[in-house]
Amino acid sequence: MNDQGGSITADDVAALAGVSRWTVNRAFKKDASISAKSREKVMKAAQELGYVPDLLATSLATDRTNLVALLVDDFANPHKLIMMERLTRILRRNGYDTLLVNTSDEEDASAALLNASQRRVDAAVLIGVSFNDQSLETALGAKRVKKLIVFARMSSNDNTISICCDDRAAMTAITQHVFSAGYRNPVFIAGPQSQSAHLQRKETFLSQWEKTTGSRPKFASVERYDPKLAYDLVAEWFRDTPKSELPDVLVCENDALAMGAIDAIRFELGLRVSEDIAVTGFDNAPQASSPHYELTTYRQPLTEMAEALVDVLEGRKRKSTLNAFQGQLIVRKSA
Repeated sequence: MNDQGGSITADDVAALAGVSRWTVNRAFKKDASISAKSREKVMKAAQELGYVPDLLATSLATDRTNLVALLVDDFANPHKLIMMERLTRILRRNGYDTLLVNTSDEEDASAALLNASQRRVDAAVLIGVSFNDQSLETALGAKRVKKLIVFARMSSNDNTISICCDDRAAMTAITQHVFSAGYRNPVFIAGPQSQSAHLQRKETFLSQWEKTTGSRPKFASVERYDPKLAYDLVAEWFRDTPKSELPDVLVCENDALAMGAIDAIRFELGLRVSEDIAVTGFDNAPQASSPHYELTTYRQPLTEMAEALVDVLEGRKRKSTLNAFQGQLIVRKSA
């Protein structure tokens, strides 16, 4: 055993367990070929000595850290919490730890990507909108982020990997539902108009509605997926609009905007949802099913998407594409 008062090493564990250092190293490796008896001996000795493997040394030897950086913005969006819970749980189950970074704007995002590259993460997963082409290219140029993955959005950068729901199919389903329910005067409420990591919801709804009815709906956008911004937008836009000229449905790019819109309809305009103005969202955030909102929305298949992320990290080939996951339309009282 270590008699110098220093840190416990793999050699110390090997000596106590009566195995080789090589066996100790394999006992701590995911999916390593080692007998259950040998692993048990190593783990018992490690626990007795208080030994944990040096992850930095292991990463230098294997060129893998099993660490994934999650770069997240728009924390006002309640769906982000669900997304992060699903991602971290499934990553952890598959042997990956996560580094969470809050990125508030494009400048912050660029610095965060560089920081992730310096920490030798196996992948940087971008969850949000504050990523432009320049910041993506900067991280790729550092050549330390092995994989840049845009999660739940499409990226126009050829060197990134997009894992996302099929927005076109989803918005086509919402368009068909809105039309079949009898609404004829929709307005679309969109979030940030990002180019590098974008959604295809607004474009799909506008084009599908025009194709179906011959008229193109009005739309407006806010700079963040923040319910307060949607509240203010709807209140200001429609406060002085005669009731006969109001839209009969607000189609919102996600649930955060939809919930802000519903609150504005009720508390600023003094109208009813859905009798006066209906509302649809996207994501099926936890609050969507509450009696206050009862929001018609679209559920993304987050578990399948998170499992696909693991496949990408492990280098496994998939039969299905990564940017065409199919979700489910959830119809409630708001529309």
